[in-house]
Amino acid sequence: MAAAMQRRKLLILENDRALRRELEAVFSDLDVTVCESSDQTLATVRRTEPDVVLFDLGTAHKPAVAAQSLELLRQILNISPDTKIIAMTEHDARELAVAAVGLGAADFYHKPLDAGVLSIVVRRALRIRELEEENWRLRERTGAMALEGIIGVSDAVRSLCRSVEKVAPTNTTVLLLGESGTGKELLARALHRLSGRSHKPFVAINCAAIPDTLLESELFGYEKGAFTGAARRTPGKLESADGGTVFLDEIGEMPASLQAKLLRVVQERSVERIGGRTLVSLDLRIVCATNRALDALIGNGGFRDDLFYRISEVIIRVPPLRDRQGDSLLLAQFLLQQISARLGKPTRGLAPDAIRAIQAHRWPGNVRELENRVKGAVIMAEGVVVTAGDLGLEDPGDDPEYLNLRVARQCAEAQAVRQSLAVAQGNLSRAAELLGVTRPTLYDLLDKHSIDPAQFGRQGARATAEAAEGGENPAKTPVAQSE
Repeated sequence: MAAAMQRRKLLILENDRALRRELEAVFSDLDVTVCESSDQTLATVRRTEPDVVLFDLGTAHKPAVAAQSLELLRQILNISPDTKIIAMTEHDARELAVAAVGLGAADFYHKPLDAGVLSIVVRRALRIRELEEENWRLRERTGAMALEGIIGVSDAVRSLCRSVEKVAPTNTTVLLLGESGTGKELLARALHRLSGRSHKPFVAINCAAIPDTLLESELFGYEKGAFTGAARRTPGKLESADGGTVFLDEIGEMPASLQAKLLRVVQERSVERIGGRTLVSLDLRIVCATNRALDALIGNGGFRDDLFYRISEVIIRVPPLRDRQGDSLLLAQFLLQQISARLGKPTRGLAPDAIRAIQAHRWPGNVRELENRVKGAVIMAEGVVVTAGDLGLEDPGDDPEYLNLRVARQCAEAQAVRQSLAVAQGNLSRAAELLGVTRPTLYDLLDKHSIDPAQFGRQGARATAEAAEGGENPAKTPVAQSE
């Protein structure tokens, strides 16, 4: 236990020097950083990324000081939301402690100091932090299939799956927006499976696949004798989904004549069959999807704006495969195993040229295109390894640059420096604070990545100009350090 604690970081924010020293002694087995003033705090949090912050909020008898402390607490959590803050207050400042917890503090402690009790409070917060990290590692490990049928480990897919998990338990009407072949029906099924309606029907209707003349009767049903050939009463797809979920795919292709009738279903959860005179009440959840730009359709009169507002209580945007970094190769390997097993082919792998081609291709047809190419490759491949030629793709020749971890780190580092300089408008001290590094380290980074701070604002321009006058490297000029 002690060995694990030594790796944990504790930041102590305390104005009283004697109490600071006492606290350092109590937590001598931790990696302790101390701040005497609030001016240092945010930069220290960025630099050290503490697991726990022990924060003396002061006293409720000084409202201005208390307000500043609460604002600083809020800023700390904004920078490092996973950090556990323990708010220390005087014994008579219970309301201040409650306000701190309301802002996100993990716990509070009333002075005077009792080393044994405070140690328990801090170590409990550290244990919670450890459990959260362990949970996150488990999620990372199992993230290749965040939802059943959804394969991917990219940030885009993780965010998508979290959205589905949040919305699924509700009865909210959901609109899925995404290009063709991105898996919108899989997500609709996941919304149904994770809801309280999972034991009821899931009915999918492709509004673009059914002729306009038949779509109305398919959706709403009809009474006997409603038209020629209507020999008996027939419930529509909406009725057959009663109690469950109806998925209206390609809703943007629905004829304008049916949109008003569908609006009534969405608003009132009732349907009137063709040729009928009575309303049939329905208990269903509606999920819609389209690859069309509905705002453009609304602008030219092709889609009703009132229907759009009804079906878009929650909008989930499904990213195309080209925006899911790393997922195309993962999907290809998964599909290769699945399709090989289904077709009774020997277990196959991907040749190096196939791996390069998959990562370089833009996949305009998204997952559907990838699946079709892999299936064709499994059928046509001569050997047990699938090549770029089998996939019908060109080998780009060189491995993608982002596969080199060193290059990826350098690119991310340079981007972070440029972003901090832009936010700080060229102020080098502020940029270093945002990055959580010292100013000399920032100067080294500027030099390493050949970044000119003059491009980002007045402060950087001044530093560069003064350095040029002295004939020095602007990243290491003493003038810049004096800011």
